[in-house]
Amino acid sequence: MKSLKAIIEKGSDGFYSIYIPDIPGLYGTGETESEAKESLNESIEAAIEHVKETGCDTYYASLIKVHSIEYVYDLSGFFKTYNFFDVTAFAKRVGVNASLMRRYKAGIKKASATQKTKILEGIHAVADELHAVQF
Repeated sequence: MKSLKAIIEKGSDGFYSIYIPDIPGLYGTGETESEAKESLNESIEAAIEHVKETGCDTYYASLIKVHSIEYVYDLSGFFKTYNFFDVTAFAKRVGVNASLMRRYKAGIKKASATQKTKILEGIHAVADELHAVQF
């Protein structure tokens, strides 16, 4: 079963875009994340239809064997989507320089794999704590 990774971004204009790094030119956009995913699915369907109709053996031909899409956020897109996070406080909690975290959020700087792992583990820890909350 073949899976593709699609990156979710949220622009400063509030619109979402999703692209597949392995397949140039294939993307979706929308006012919501859901609309962008739907737009991407329509793009994939159109590309597959084109391959079937024309028999062209381009990089789009690999889409025929795709069974799933793994959606992931870039850090900027995550913090723009879940904008209720106090990024400075969160940075302190996970042990990342607050100024650097704000640059990740703004999309000015890209996090290393180590930093991404540290941030993701912090997000999951917060989610586990919130899940345990009772009233």
